[in-house]
Formats: sequence, C-alpha cells, structure tokens
Amino acid sequence: MKKLIEFKNVSKTYTMGEVQIHALEDVSFSINEGEFVIIAGASGAGKSTILNLLGGMDTVSSGEIVVDGNIISQYNDKQMTLYRRYDVGFVFQFYNLVQNLTVKENVELATQISKDPLDIEKTIASVGLQDRMYNFPAQLSGGEQQRVAIARALAKNPKLLLCDEPTGALDYVTGKQVLKVLQETCRKEHKTVIVITHNLALTQMGDKIIRVRSGRIESIEINEHPMDVDRIEY
Repeated sequence: MKKLIEFKNVSKTYTMGEVQIHALEDVSFSINEGEFVIIAGASGAGKSTILNLLGGMDTVSSGEIVVDGNIISQYNDKQMTLYRRYDVGFVFQFYNLVQNLTVKENVELATQISKDPLDIEKTIASVGLQDRMYNFPAQLSGGEQQRVAIARALAKNPKLLLCDEPTGALDYVTGKQVLKVLQETCRKEHKTVIVITHNLALTQMGDKIIRVRSGRIESIEINEHPMDVDRIEY
C-alpha cells in the first residue's frame, strides 16, 4: 500500500494577544492511499486543526506534512491554492451549495477548477441522486444536499476527501445514508477518505482510527474488520 499522507512531528500554536494556544503538539501519523480514516476526539481536541493543516487552509508552526511525495508544509500561497484546488475535496457540516444552481450545476462548478474531473452525471448517480439532477437545493432534504456536497467534492477527482463532521447537521437515519455513500466511495473508487468526528461510535467503520486528545495523538488503531455503516448503532 502506498503512503499518501505523512504528518511528521507537526505542531501548531496560535497566539491570541499574550496567550499562546498549543492546538497540536508533536503529532505524527501516516495514511495510506485508499484508506477510510476516522479522526476522533472531543471538541477542542485538535482534530479540526489537523483537517485545516491537511487541507491547506492553515500552516504548521513546526514539523512537516507530506502528501503524495510533496512537502506541502513548505508550499507558498500559490502552490497551496493549487493543492486545495486539485488535490483535496472538502465536505463540511453545512453543505455550502449555491442556491440558484441545480444539483448538476453545483457539481459542474467544481469540475471547472479541476485538471482531470470525473463525469458529472455518473458522479451524481454514484451518490444516488440521478433523479434529482435538475432540482435546486431548496427542493432537497438535508441528507440529499449533503450528498450533492459529496458529489461536488468527488467530481474534482481529488487525491483525498476531507470530511469535517459530515453528519453533524443530519438526523440519525440520514446521517447513516451519507456515511454509507462515503464508505462506498472509498471502497469502489479507491479514494482516500478522512472523516473528522466527535462521535466515537463511528470509529467502527474506519480502516484506521486516529484518536486525538488535547492536541496530541492518543492512539492509532488499525481496524482489520471495518463494519458496514448499516450495522453501526449510535
């Protein structure tokens, strides 16, 4: 298995006035290509900082981040913009869809900034929304909107998919449908999917579980038998 991501002794400190906040301290881990990874921890543990650093939305204070052989922690602003544009697909808790565009147009928007985009209609079908292609976001349920957000992220054909509390705004049943889409995407498309969550029940679906606590890695666990989302109760 090819190593896609490496965090090497990464620390991140924010200065607020005279106070220094150590969001991450000496964090190291690796993620292989095609792995479904759960990064779990309580609010304020540092998991969103990991996501922001990995997604190129923030810079390290010290240490090194390598993605697909490139040291992204040394990138300048222009390189970082291109990295975010081509290599990373984002799925957030809130869907951030463009309200006056249809499902198809929302997904199409992402492909316009991609070097090697996927087929738009096939990608929408892969998240189960082929019959909603010409609907607007306001005509969709929350779960459907989140699936559009996943399709939009996937259509760019990124190297990794970063999902920050992707079911946070959804009810239990809908949340499971969305997680199922992410799990199937990882398995069928061999995409590297990273899900940030405070819900420890979801760790059962990961190939690898990275637990974060107070800015440090508490444990890294390889799960030989990841559960199908359908079977997880939380």
